[in-house]
Amino acid sequence: MGPCCCLLLLPLLAGAQQQQFMEYVERRLALLEERIAQWHDQSSRYSTELRDFKNQVLGMLETAEKEREALRAEAEGAAARVDRLEREVDYLETQNPAPPCVEVDEVLVEKQAATAKQRKNEKYNKLTDCSDTIASVRAMKILKRFGSSAGLWTKDAAGSSEKIYVFDGTANDTVFVFPRMREFTLFSATRRAARIKLPYPWVGTGHLVYGGFLYYIRQQGPFQVIKFDLANKTVVDSSVFPAEEQIPVFGLSPFTYIELAADEEGLWAIYATKENEKNICLAKLDPDSLDIEQMWDTPCPRENAEGAFVVCGALHVAYNTRLPSRSRVQCVFDVSGTLPPEEASLVYFPKRYGSHSSMKYSPRERQVYAWDDGYQIIYRMEMKKKLEV
Repeated sequence: MGPCCCLLLLPLLAGAQQQQFMEYVERRLALLEERIAQWHDQSSRYSTELRDFKNQVLGMLETAEKEREALRAEAEGAAARVDRLEREVDYLETQNPAPPCVEVDEVLVEKQAATAKQRKNEKYNKLTDCSDTIASVRAMKILKRFGSSAGLWTKDAAGSSEKIYVFDGTANDTVFVFPRMREFTLFSATRRAARIKLPYPWVGTGHLVYGGFLYYIRQQGPFQVIKFDLANKTVVDSSVFPAEEQIPVFGLSPFTYIELAADEEGLWAIYATKENEKNICLAKLDPDSLDIEQMWDTPCPRENAEGAFVVCGALHVAYNTRLPSRSRVQCVFDVSGTLPPEEASLVYFPKRYGSHSSMKYSPRERQVYAWDDGYQIIYRMEMKKKLEV
C-alpha cells in the first residue's frame, strides 16, 4: 500500500492502530534507507576497484609496449650482427687459400719411398748439440679424468703457447682446445674449450702439435699425414706415408699405426711394417714438406709395447703386460750412435690405472703428457748427459 492510501485511512483508524502503523512505516523506511546506503557503499567500492584495475592494466600495457620495443631493437641489432658476421666469413673465405689436393699420387709416393730407402739405417747427422737422455721419472702428477679410455693430450712441442689440445678417443674429427692448464683441470672442462672440426677424421693417438700446425693421421684410405694450420683452420699440406703394408706400431695399442713425435731435433714418425713386423721402425720427417729424410730399423720389439717418444734423437719405447702393471722404458735406440742400448737407463713409470694409449714428450718442458685409461698424467723427467750414463 502506498503512502497516499495510508494518509486516507488515518481518520478511520483508532489512535493506537495509527501509532502502530506509523511505527511500521518508519521501520520500513529505515530499512530501505539502510539498504540504499549499503548499495551506495558497495557501488563506491566497486567503482574504486574498477578504477584501480584499469590503472593497473594501463600500466601493464605500457610496460609490455616498452618491452616489445626493446625486443624489436635487440632483434634488429642481432640481425645486423649476423649480416656483418656473414660478410666477414665471406671475406675470410676469399682470403684463405684453397686446401691442397690430397689425392694419392702413386708415382710421388714410390719416389719418396725409394729416396728414403736409399738412406735407410745410415748414420744420422744431428741438427743440434742435444746430448741429454732420461735418467729417471722425477715426479708424476695426475691432472684429472676426462673423456674415453684412450686418447691424447698435448701442448705445442715447438712453441711457447700454453694451449692444451685434446683428442678424445681413437677416431673422431673434433679437437678440444683449452687456453691454459687451469681451464682444462676445471670440473666442467668442455664448457671452457674451443672446438676445431677437422676437414678429415683422424685415427689412432699418434698426432702432434708442432710450430703452430697440427700433424695428424687421416682415417680413411692409405695412411696420410695431414698438416693443418691452427691459425687459419686450413689444410696446408699432406703426404702419403711411404711404407708398404703397415701394421699397428705398438702391440698393446692396436689403434695406432703411425706415432708422430717431436724432440729437440725436430719431427719423427714411429711405425711398423709387415716386412719387419717384430720390430719398430723410425723415420725423420721434414716438418715443412712432410718428406721422409731418413729411415731406421730399430731393435725395439713391438710385442708388449704401449707407447714411445723421442728425446734428443733417441727413441724410447715403453713396455707393459696385457694385465696392466708398471710401465718401463726398456728399449732405447739412438740414431746418432752416441748412446749404446746397453748403457741406457731402465726407466720405470709409477704403477697406473691401465695402459698408456699415448705418451707425448715436450722438449721445452722436459716432461711427458700421458693418457692412461682416461686419466691425464704428467711425468716430469730427470735428465743426464749421454756420456755420464
